Parts: sequence; C-alpha cells; structure tokens
Amino acid sequence: MATVLAFHAHPDDEVLLTGGTLVHLSARGHRVVIVVACDGAVEAPNGRLDEFRASAAILGAARAEHLGYADSGHGLLLYPDPPGRTRFARADPAEAAARLAALIREENASLLLSYDSRGGYGHRDHVKVHEVGALAARRTGVPVLEATVPTELAVAGSAVLRALRLARFSDDEARAAGTPYRKITYRLDVRRYAAVKQRALAAHRTPANGNRRSSRLFRLAGRMPVPVFRVLAGHEWFIDPGVTPGLGSNCRKLKD
Repeated sequence: MATVLAFHAHPDDEVLLTGGTLVHLSARGHRVVIVVACDGAVEAPNGRLDEFRASAAILGAARAEHLGYADSGHGLLLYPDPPGRTRFARADPAEAAARLAALIREENASLLLSYDSRGGYGHRDHVKVHEVGALAARRTGVPVLEATVPTELAVAGSAVLRALRLARFSDDEARAAGTPYRKITYRLDVRRYAAVKQRALAAHRTPANGNRRSSRLFRLAGRMPVPVFRVLAGHEWFIDPGVTPGLGSNCRKLKD
C-alpha cells in the first residue's frame, strides 16, 4: 500500500477539492496524510486547525499537519504578518518547499496531490500551493497530481450562483478559474463517498457561521440532501503534469 500526501492551502480546501479522492484512497488501505499551508485565522482569531483535524479524520487521514504559515487573505491589500508567523503569500518558496519535502520524505510518500497553476481560482495562497508543491515534488522526485476543476463547470456554476444570489463571480472570473476539460488528465467518480465528504465539510463550522454570501453557500452545501450533494460534488479532477492533456474517464493512477 502507498502513502499519499495531499497539500492544501486552507482548512476546508481538503474537502472541497479532494475530499472524495482521499476517502477513496483511505478505503483501499492507503495511508493518507493531509497538510495545510495556512491556519485559517483570517476567519477565526485562533485559527481553524481543530476543524481541519476533525475533517481529516472523517476523510480517513492518518495524519493532519499545518505547514506553519498564516492566511494571506483576499483583495489587493496584503496585511502585515501576525506575531510569530509569516503570511503564506510572503513565504520564501524554497523554505516552504523544504518544509513540505521533509514531510514527503518522512512519510515516504508515493504521490503528492497539489493544485493547478491557477490555484483553482487565483487566490494567492492557492497559487503558492502550486508553486511550493511543484518545487517540493522536484526536490523529492515524488509524482504529483494537481487538483483542479473544469473551467466550463465553473462558468456554468457561477451563473447559477449569481441567479440564486449566493455568489457574485463574474463570467470573466469564472473563465479564469480551473482548467479547460481538454487539458484535464483524470476524473475520479466519488459519488459513493458523498455522505462522508459532506460530513467532513460540516466539520468546518467557522465558514458556515458567518454572515457573508459564501457562508450561506457553505451552509447550503452542508445541509442539502445527500443525493443532491452527490450530483454537485460527485467528481474530482486532476492534471498530471507529465501526461499529454486529454480528459480521462477515470483517475486510474489513484484507483488502486
């Protein structure tokens, strides 16, 4: 059996982008390790690492680690570093990659899950995950798969969210998100794990308890009937940087 290390930006990203995949791997006896770069303290003064660890346990992870950085937040303004920590956007890529590479070597990981070059939707912490993940993979020689979403799906989804007044993503923002279908290497059907994925998402109480539109969307995702959630969150997508683009029918590298 193999060890797979999933590298994410913030608490809850592990569910949204790879939750079903991680359950899939754990259910087949593989060791799953999840690492988040940031602590989630933008939304909660004391961070959200307890929520992250609870979520990781639900997903079947054997280990959940924080790389040691602070959230960088949204918008044009990057706030000063909090006491004793560096915002991930300011982190030295070589230093962050060294921390991640140490965990990869310690776990003798056979596969690294990271993000596409856009970081999914352009958030600076997500883009940094791609940069740091790619560098750590080169240093350790571990294969990497980059989590993504189809751009076409992002465009369709943003239109629905605007109609329901749950989000304000513009068409231009949606078109800049994810990866076009033709460039995605693998798709994994995770519909059988929808209920587990939804429970892991519900472990992240902080984002659901706010008053923002994103909080409403988070609450809706956690409370909708499982069959509906299964339709909306039943597939996960990955790019293999070493494979010629072309949508696969299954995530064969993760299947066994």
